[in-house]
Amino acid sequence: MAISDPQRDGTGPASGRRSALWRTKSVEQSIRDTDEPDAKLRKDLTSWDLTVFGVAVVVGAGIFTLTARTAGNYAGPAVSLAFVFAAIACGLAALCYAEFASTVPVAGSAYTFSYATFGELVAWTIGWDLILEFALGTAVVAKGWSQYLGVVMGGHSPVLNLGAIDIGGWHWDVTFDWGAVLLIAVLAVLLAMGTKLSSRVSAVAVAIKLAVIALVVVVGATYFKVDNLKPFVPESQPVEGGAEGTLHQSLFSLVTGGGHTTYGWYGLLAAASIVFFAFIGFDVVATAAEETRNPQRNVPRGILGSLAIVTVLYVAVSLVLTGMVSYKDLQGDDATLATAFAINGVTWAKNIISIGALAGLTTVVMVLFLGQTRVLFAMARDGLMPRKLAQTGPKGTPVRITYIVGAICALLAGFVDFGTLEEMVNIGTLFAFVLVSIGVIVLRRTRPDLERGFKVPLVPFVPILSVIACAWLMFNLSVETWLRFLVWMALGFVVYYLYGRKHSLLRATPE
Repeated sequence: MAISDPQRDGTGPASGRRSALWRTKSVEQSIRDTDEPDAKLRKDLTSWDLTVFGVAVVVGAGIFTLTARTAGNYAGPAVSLAFVFAAIACGLAALCYAEFASTVPVAGSAYTFSYATFGELVAWTIGWDLILEFALGTAVVAKGWSQYLGVVMGGHSPVLNLGAIDIGGWHWDVTFDWGAVLLIAVLAVLLAMGTKLSSRVSAVAVAIKLAVIALVVVVGATYFKVDNLKPFVPESQPVEGGAEGTLHQSLFSLVTGGGHTTYGWYGLLAAASIVFFAFIGFDVVATAAEETRNPQRNVPRGILGSLAIVTVLYVAVSLVLTGMVSYKDLQGDDATLATAFAINGVTWAKNIISIGALAGLTTVVMVLFLGQTRVLFAMARDGLMPRKLAQTGPKGTPVRITYIVGAICALLAGFVDFGTLEEMVNIGTLFAFVLVSIGVIVLRRTRPDLERGFKVPLVPFVPILSVIACAWLMFNLSVETWLRFLVWMALGFVVYYLYGRKHSLLRATPE
């Protein structure tokens, strides 16, 4: 593959192993790389397309399933406040993403931003982190889509039981979720055919799910009872569990000695960290910056506009939901938005909500899938992943990466039971938000001359607040999630030292 400009600019010395790890890739070089003839993405997207992508990926599993479960198991009626807390953290991070995306309109999102500010090692770290976020997110949400498909099919589950495997006392029930695999396969073909086409499909699906959400709010409001909101923050309740309970409690409650509890303020804080999963995706808009017309203007509009829309929707739905029924009726892992309607005798709403969920989750999977391919594309173009993966097809899309990612995510969604692994998506995203927020401060100091289509107000105050808010949400995730995250990041460093650092184009190019 041809490289349009072999000169790689860096701010640090190229000599020595340690200095090379911290050598940055200049913003100018990142932008020049977007013109490589064999690795060039087509610029088709407008601010409207990006807003649709943002709403498409954010309004999905959270509004149809996560809202009810979090209200029943963690926060009670205060779940609406949990959404507000999560939205504040996301809003602060969104401002930082908007500035970076308007300054460095290149595929890769936080990976590319980190390469320009912190250097190669940190860029690899965040890229590896984003691989976890998007791949797990794609597979987890695809399985959620499959569950709703079963409801629409009259209760016939798309999960096939293939038998059991027993090895040395280890028992594994093998199941195959053909619904999730089918969705990922169709979306892989669609994304390979072009980003603009994907945006049009997303727009149709977004219209369907917004219509369903409007119906939910209007009909649900007729069953609203103020007494169901009392007490707004239920009294804290301990949860039994021994050593297993220790792993499941939040890191914050473990450090402060709060124990494993639900409800109360510990439960509300834990709920904010959990419903953060519902907001994941607005940062994916930044990964499409390279495919956007006039990215300096359109990317910030897409990021901030989509976040504002979904925050209003989440708060409205959570208030209506907890006003329709007592939060105690939503306890357990099976509670959904449809549960509240069924309790009130509105049985016809179940299928309508299921159709809306299918449309909603389809677009969530699509945009997370898109984000995964663009991060890998950026890493491959820099040599940190196999260079051939960065080749684009006649439609201006990274076809090889799209089908490889599709195959991996299909295997995960088809055969793996994720359980609590969805919290891994949260911690990975929050970690990316922290680095991007710090990066805004760093780039303002190191490159004040850069043209910025959007500027974060009150720097460094707002980025620091973003770091604190995101770190706080991370602190309220479970101990088990933190342990898994550390293992994944350790594996990433092994892969980098065995492959990435040896094939890095930036390291191989003299200053």
